[in-house]
Amino acid sequence: MSNLSDLRNIGISAHIDSGKTTLSERILFYTGRTHKMGEVHDGGATMDSMELEQERGITIASAATRVHWRDTTINLIDTPGHVDFTVEVERSLRILDGAVLVLCSVGGVQAQSITIDLQMKRYAVPRLAFINKMDRVGANPRRVVQQLHDKLNCDAVLMQIPIGVERDFTGIVDLVTGKAVYFDGDQGEILRYEDVPLTLHDEYESARREMLESLSMFSDELMELLLEEKDVPEELIRQVVKNATLARQLTPVFLGSAYRNKGVQPLLDAIASYLPSPAERESLAFRVNHETGEEEKFKLEPSDKLAPLVAMAFKIVDDPYGTLTYMRVYQGRLEKGGYYFNQRTGKKERISRIFRMHADQRVEIDFADAGDIVAVIGIDCASGEVYCAKEDYCTLESIFVPDPVIQVAIKPLETRDSDKLAKALYRFRKEDPTLAVRTDSESGETLIAGMGELHLDVYVERIRREYKIEVETSAPKVNYREAPTIAVAFETKHKKQSGGSGQFAHICGVMSPIPEEEETKEPFIFEEQITGGVIPSNYIPAIEKGFRASLEKGPIAGYPVVNLKVLVNDGSYHAVDSSDLAFRICAQTALRENFQRTKPALLEPIMRIEIECPENFQGGVVGDLASRRGLVSQTETNGASCRILGEVPLAETFGYSSILRSMTQGQGVFSMEFMKYKRVPSVLQEEIIRERNGKSKSIVSKK
Repeated sequence: MSNLSDLRNIGISAHIDSGKTTLSERILFYTGRTHKMGEVHDGGATMDSMELEQERGITIASAATRVHWRDTTINLIDTPGHVDFTVEVERSLRILDGAVLVLCSVGGVQAQSITIDLQMKRYAVPRLAFINKMDRVGANPRRVVQQLHDKLNCDAVLMQIPIGVERDFTGIVDLVTGKAVYFDGDQGEILRYEDVPLTLHDEYESARREMLESLSMFSDELMELLLEEKDVPEELIRQVVKNATLARQLTPVFLGSAYRNKGVQPLLDAIASYLPSPAERESLAFRVNHETGEEEKFKLEPSDKLAPLVAMAFKIVDDPYGTLTYMRVYQGRLEKGGYYFNQRTGKKERISRIFRMHADQRVEIDFADAGDIVAVIGIDCASGEVYCAKEDYCTLESIFVPDPVIQVAIKPLETRDSDKLAKALYRFRKEDPTLAVRTDSESGETLIAGMGELHLDVYVERIRREYKIEVETSAPKVNYREAPTIAVAFETKHKKQSGGSGQFAHICGVMSPIPEEEETKEPFIFEEQITGGVIPSNYIPAIEKGFRASLEKGPIAGYPVVNLKVLVNDGSYHAVDSSDLAFRICAQTALRENFQRTKPALLEPIMRIEIECPENFQGGVVGDLASRRGLVSQTETNGASCRILGEVPLAETFGYSSILRSMTQGQGVFSMEFMKYKRVPSVLQEEIIRERNGKSKSIVSKK
């Protein structure tokens, strides 16, 4: 890359069915990357290269490519919209410099839009918004902008107004240049610029004034020009928009219909003008100061080609030619044949080949500079690991991985395929951090856990297709959690004498729920307040390890223990018989024997659900949701269509898609995402525990 300022690393993210992949296909066409527009509905989308993606018409895995627009080079990642594949969005946003949030002109800000917004905020990613499907019946861009304000709490500003709406949508008016833009030619490739139509003149003047007033909040110079009623130069407007966007104080909003080939080229101009280059994004790294022992931050320098390499592996993909590791280079140069250090393992590894990717196609290159997103062959690592030219040089902010909420047991129909199944699961687990694989210690079953039914269904289907293994799975099971509800004091003594030196440990303390003010992402907090040396300090880590080792399988029903705080404040030891092992066993015994006294409750995953259906089916859908222990938080009616927002226990949603379709004559659709864990009603808790312990075959009723 000759000029870092001309590079953009962006992702396209949205709620399912908002038109992300269609928009990506138009970008590929207008930038000359492809010569034919691929369509999602007929399985021809370039960025949906997986066979399952083409069959189902959804994006399952993020796809990367590089395009050129005017003088700007754009590394583009198209991400899935379905919440089951949210880790693809998560790790893409972690390494990108900017993003385009795609919204439906009718649906507006939907459930997954809120999740994506949180992900963008987590990684401080500047973004533009693109209101797609302006040709749909019920299109209302101003309502969508208001939802951006209300639901995402962002300062969204329209940069364009539409020329016509719904089926009469023919172009846009650019509020910066004051020109009407029409998209002529068979595929909208010819841009025709004209004066604003007289019928839209008043609306244009009002919208432009509104835009300038919003921008004046970010520029004293612009505010002075407005107060003096002077013309505001285009260059000043663009600079203010860019500065506010980079500071994540502003979300510029653009309009179009990707499927109808309208509005895409102005969006590309906006990406080049308003989203940051790698040089304009501050990337921080962390390293331990060996003199003080404290972790310190320092800024990476993407423009310094002589600086030591810093690169993050953010995605692992196995294909027929080997393991591809997608990497983002933050500093220095990554060279083919070069040796680099994995900062977690300390292992020195050789990069044998480097590729520039175009979906599933690849072009080999000799090196990659700071800002580049490439795929490499030759290293063995996990998603999120950092490679540097120097050993123990630095680490980067990790990728957030949500916990799986649903699991199934899986086994091959033919015993001889067991090894092939294990190999497939190992590969998929490496590719996808949200896919958990474990063996049940009691039944010996192989369990796979993921983010939803579709998530697991896709992997089961991939096992059948890619490894030619016929497998059978159990009915989906919910990943419950066990949590204490009251505080109890405990005293546990471990004493064992069997000739020679024995084992002795004695601990006292309190088990309690984690107070709300102390709640963190950690499910367990350990504290010690040992005074007088009644337990030597070198045994304290063993006590904590003992408690942590018992969290994976709780004493009540074998589910993981969460929201537990343990305070150890007393005890005793024996000068000869005490050891790390004795105190670790003592802690495990303390949890097993005393956890029941905390009156533990089972917690179940609660899903945020969004249902769209014809208005005349609203009553039946809401009633059915209530029968599933669901709560409706909001209903919105838009013409003959109704949107229902609420929450429902995951245990009550298995098979819901077919039930909803039958209730709404095939017209209802829904999406879900994990929201929180919530206490299970006591009657159901008893049933779940009985079923878990094999005393009853019944479990939460399925509607």
